[in-house]
Amino acid sequence: QVQLVESGGGLVQAGGSLRLSCAASGGTISQYSMAWFRQAPGKERELVSGIGWSADKTYYRDSVKGRFTIARDNAKNTVYLQMNSLKPEDTAVYYCAARLGQVVITRQYTYWGQGTQVTVSS
Repeated sequence: QVQLVESGGGLVQAGGSLRLSCAASGGTISQYSMAWFRQAPGKERELVSGIGWSADKTYYRDSVKGRFTIARDNAKNTVYLQMNSLKPEDTAVYYCAARLGQVVITRQYTYWGQGTQVTVSS
């Protein structure tokens, strides 16, 4: 079973940047599609960004396009989410997720991290 641990969250002012990291253990992510989800208070979890195991397929929801970048480093067993030009609307708990196969755009991920809080102040 794969364990995922997020880090890098925190408090940042609007317009600032954060880099989230997701470190995997108990398995390698080389054959997994990886994704970042987020959940704001009172709202449902939503897919923010995803990357296929081949790394040639990425997805970004419209609200973060041009601001967020997802990347993976299989050698380090780590996935990153670079978040620039942050807005208060980005405030949420961010979760790392993994699933086998190449399908990225789905909520059906198998493994989940514990989440890391991102708070963007205005």
